[in-house]
Amino acid sequence: MHLLIPAAGLGKRMGSDRNKLLLTLFDQPLLAWTLQAAQASKTITWIGLIGQSYDFSAFEKILAALNLTKPVECIQGGETRQESVYNGLQGLPEGAERVLIHDGARCLVTPDLFDRCSETLQTCPGLIAAVPVKDTIKVVGEDSVIQDTPNRKHLWAAQTPQGFEVKLLKQCHHQGRDLGWEVTDDAALFEKCGLPVRIVEGEETNLKVTTPVDLAIAEFILKRR
Repeated sequence: MHLLIPAAGLGKRMGSDRNKLLLTLFDQPLLAWTLQAAQASKTITWIGLIGQSYDFSAFEKILAALNLTKPVECIQGGETRQESVYNGLQGLPEGAERVLIHDGARCLVTPDLFDRCSETLQTCPGLIAAVPVKDTIKVVGEDSVIQDTPNRKHLWAAQTPQGFEVKLLKQCHHQGRDLGWEVTDDAALFEKCGLPVRIVEGEETNLKVTTPVDLAIAEFILKRR
């Protein structure tokens, strides 16, 4: 299985002046934790690390320290996550049929989740890891007045990995570029193109480290593991 890791963003909500994936969690960069989970996966055989060129030297230092046995290639990212994944798809090795896409900031992902997504992707064109929503969700208008309360049993919180057939996802990205679609994840492109996306149950601990509070929670989770 091929894996793309979008890692081209900044740490604005983290209050950082650099790529948040270079911030440390127990003396290791966030990105290192993500890469080690991919290394431990039984199914992942190739990793594409999508970032900005000015971070490549830092990425290479992390890779050298980890001494991974799986091939890792740095790929130039874009201005948005959507553009970065598009670039990543173009950087896949020739003949790649299926790909997992995992946000580098979800650094607590387990090898088991990678493997469960890889196995499920053999039987469907697209999937996302997700967890059932626990809270009651309110739809609120611009006037701060509640408009609707959807049934919680139908709501899932999207995570990554997300996985797709490479040929179909490339077609969706090309269509999205042609029509000017702006989406926050690749599953949304699949949905807009009328393609099915299956749910694979994710992990409650697979949080996205976005703020200093998230970093503190991640430290707590790792202490308990």
